[in-house]
Amino acid sequence: MVKHRRYSDQSKEDPIQKDEQIESQEQEISSGKTSLDLKSLILSGTKYVYIVGAVALLSGIFTPLTIGAEIENVIFGMLSIFLGLGGGIVIFLGIKSQKFTTIMVCGGLGMMIISLLLIYESTNHPIL
Repeated sequence: MVKHRRYSDQSKEDPIQKDEQIESQEQEISSGKTSLDLKSLILSGTKYVYIVGAVALLSGIFTPLTIGAEIENVIFGMLSIFLGLGGGIVIFLGIKSQKFTTIMVCGGLGMMIISLLLIYESTNHPIL
């Protein structure tokens, strides 16, 4: 004789195990999308080149050179702005990645604060 199962006799799945299975499937899907081929590296590299170029133009590289400012001051100002840009990029990458998120965000904020202090020092209005 065949024994029929009732709905209440079925084994119930643990919700924690079900969540872990879903997370592992999502990680497999996301890891499959991130390929490190030459085309994706070039595209991501050009993105940062555009950012650096825009910051160089916005930092006013041409204005101090046309009014006769010292080249050392221009280079120091650009480097301090690039330090702030690097901090912003580190924060962006820290938010996107799943590893070392807190460390990268804190490091990026530190870089931006140091950039702000250097800018105030170069204008002879020190904060500290």
